[in-house]
Amino acid sequence: MVLGLLFLLVTLLAIISVIRQLKVKNLFALGFSAVSVLVFGFFSVATIVTELGNM
Repeated sequence: MVLGLLFLLVTLLAIISVIRQLKVKNLFALGFSAVSVLVFGFFSVATIVTELGNM
């Protein structure tokens, strides 16, 4: 469960990064931030759902 919450924290930081990169219009960093949001968001949700399913 702790791992899922850490992934969720990284996802929230990546969302903040996406917003900041949109303001600066840095497309390369925006791409990496968007991929980070997708990957860490998926793994955080999958980990939390798996942990809650095992309870």
